[in-house]
Amino acid sequence: MKEIDQARSAGDRLLAILAALASPHRLRIIAALSSGGRNYVSQLARDIGISRPLLHLHLQKLEDAGLVTSRLELSEDGKALNYFEVTDFDLPLNAAAIAEVADSVSVSSEK
Repeated sequence: MKEIDQARSAGDRLLAILAALASPHRLRIIAALSSGGRNYVSQLARDIGISRPLLHLHLQKLEDAGLVTSRLELSEDGKALNYFEVTDFDLPLNAAAIAEVADSVSVSSEK
């Protein structure tokens, strides 16, 4: 998985990932990028059927969790296009995996 902020504990990283995935829109974004490959914001917003500002908010949450990456590129006509793609992540989630990281969750992560 993309290298996530090293200051975060394994438990805090797991919480960030789970929080990022706890949205139907964000799950649809991951699915669209996973099946269709990298895409730029405007096209992804059209494909998913949400506004670009709302998409940006969701993409930021996914990027903060290390689930997607972005890259700004110039099109042939000189437009700046922000492309997003899914990182190669594997999230085994079971009781043993949670027990392994539970003690490393910082108190500030709780809401």
